[in-house]
Amino acid sequence: MKYRSLGRCGLRVSEIALGGWLTYGGSVDDETAKTCLRTAIEHGINYIDLADVYAHGESERVVGELLRDYQRSDLVISSKTFWPMSDNINDRGLSRKHIMESVEKSLKRLGTDYLDIYFCHRYDENTPMEETVRAMSDLVQQGKVLYWGTSVWEPDQIANAIDVADHFLDYRPQAEQPRYNMLDRHIEDSIIPACARHGIGLVVWSPLAQGILTGKYNDGTPEKSRGAESNWLDQELTPENIERVRSLSELAQELGLSVSQIALAWILRRKEISAVITGASRPEQVIANIAASGVQLEDDVLQRIETILTS
Repeated sequence: MKYRSLGRCGLRVSEIALGGWLTYGGSVDDETAKTCLRTAIEHGINYIDLADVYAHGESERVVGELLRDYQRSDLVISSKTFWPMSDNINDRGLSRKHIMESVEKSLKRLGTDYLDIYFCHRYDENTPMEETVRAMSDLVQQGKVLYWGTSVWEPDQIANAIDVADHFLDYRPQAEQPRYNMLDRHIEDSIIPACARHGIGLVVWSPLAQGILTGKYNDGTPEKSRGAESNWLDQELTPENIERVRSLSELAQELGLSVSQIALAWILRRKEISAVITGASRPEQVIANIAASGVQLEDDVLQRIETILTS
């Protein structure tokens, strides 16, 4: 496993991370989830990414039960806050009240005294930036959070947060968590340059486009897959994208890799990326994703990939 710095801060994270969205505490039973987590840790993954809203707290609970078996300082655990967790009008957003109460609930579910990274899960237009930044900075000062970050924020919002933090001598955000993969490259034009300019590490989610970049849809939509059971993939599960993935699969076969390994290595080609957050419902998937760590794609391969993606 290779490790990278989180932007310009001193924290080192495994370039392949394991996330709990849509899996742990939800569609994957607890024992299988713990097997996946153990496999990840035993093969060098030190970064586990969660959120309070994942399975409505159950994802944090499952990971918390597993944490008892490991030295806490060996792991980097992140969580997030923003989305509603109840019908309470204040149990949402990035107000000081919600942030302070949410972190306590996450810590309790995880059975830990601190989070390594705590993300603002979306931008909150209804809360002043000063209130959010100062609340997150206070958590750092209290030792309940070591670093804080943003998720799916725009460049001007991130810059504003930094300006506010600098003005009050508060802690700056150190990470941004956007969506990024071969089929969704929107962050390349502005988000990546902005984060690089401010020394913010990028930890990206959906690196395999919800499974499309594994090749599982190359021959149709499997029963009980996300593509069959929801409309989340409608915009990306197009004939054009399927043809691209088929071409990528042929290239992967030439290189002795899987298409998912190529997709992960392609993201990690960029030095601005600190980690890719992968999901796994089986331990074999964890091992397959880890195999992408350290894979170097030569310039001619990158050019072939670019041709495929832009055709």
